[in-house]
Amino acid sequence: MPFLGSREFDKDSAPGSWSLKLRPLRSVLRDRDHGWGPLLWVLYLGFFFVEPVVEHVSRRALLFDFLGAGIFLVLYWGIFLLERPLPFVHVGGMVLLGVLFLPYNPGSGTFFIFAAAMVPFLVDTQRRAIAGLGIIAAIGALEGVLLHASGWELFWVAVFPMFIGAGNIFFAERNRMNRQLRKANEEIENLAKVAERERIARDLHDVLGHTLSVITLKSELAGKLVDRDPQRAGKEIREVEQISRQALYEVRDAIRGYRSQGLVAELAQAKTTLETAGLTVQCDAATTMKIPAVQESVLSLAVREAVTNVVRHARARTCRMRLEQQNGTCRLEIQDDGCGASNGEGNGLRGMRERVEMLGGTLQRNSEAGTTLTITLPLKDLMSKREGVQD
Repeated sequence: MPFLGSREFDKDSAPGSWSLKLRPLRSVLRDRDHGWGPLLWVLYLGFFFVEPVVEHVSRRALLFDFLGAGIFLVLYWGIFLLERPLPFVHVGGMVLLGVLFLPYNPGSGTFFIFAAAMVPFLVDTQRRAIAGLGIIAAIGALEGVLLHASGWELFWVAVFPMFIGAGNIFFAERNRMNRQLRKANEEIENLAKVAERERIARDLHDVLGHTLSVITLKSELAGKLVDRDPQRAGKEIREVEQISRQALYEVRDAIRGYRSQGLVAELAQAKTTLETAGLTVQCDAATTMKIPAVQESVLSLAVREAVTNVVRHARARTCRMRLEQQNGTCRLEIQDDGCGASNGEGNGLRGMRERVEMLGGTLQRNSEAGTTLTITLPLKDLMSKREGVQD
């Protein structure tokens, strides 16, 4: 007999929790473990009627056989259709049918075979499956001896069920491993989704936090200048409109997968923003530096976040930005003479640190005299790997 199987026993079911809640047949037939198998496996019940048909038993005996087959079908389909089948009820019922019908119908060994085939899938360990198969074989052998059955009949009620059940132990274990693998894959997918949400949240925070700070700064400046210098106030308002449009573009770009316009352009924009806020700015950056796109994007976001913090919280008068590359590393330093900060890291700085550390870099923050933010990113290893791939 080929492989018989069923849905694995639900570990959450406990004695007393059995219910008659049924699964839709369509759901049963779409199960990944067995599919349409239950409709095919039930055909083996036909062996139970071979002896009655060949021997032309009486109508009463035939009705008795049909009654037993009906009870078996209830037990059999209950394994697949019930939300929480009980192993003892289903397997025990099949074995009991075999015990009751064996004296009248040698084909009742089919019930022992079905019971042994289902046991590995209705328990949660191999040890319990082996114990269940041993009990079924012992019951079949004991009844066969008591009925003085032939060796062939003993084989069908005691030995052959053991072969089928032992083979299904392997398939049951494979199904359990597949379930665990699917569960692990689902957890990995969920973690990936969470990580992607966090990445998008960090990018939106960095993009909008910086831009909205500039808009607020320029709006306040325009409000102060509207009476004494209307022309300058109008210029600031026009710049607010341009920055707002740029913010809309950057948000759309972040949703598609944020990509910076370039570190040099970001430093220039940062210098303009700081000067608008009334700070004296010194920027030392080599324009001929070659930085990989990933590192450049991280450094650009770091510049945005750092400048936003200076404008919002530092109350500084001067700010110095320095970008240098040496010995396969890139070093970005942003220093201001403001009041510093004694509180912990906010979302922006935490997101910045996560990005830097993901690339194997370091972020140091010193708030003793003003605030000095130092970011160091390794470039040599990544560039050498890329060159190796190209070669």
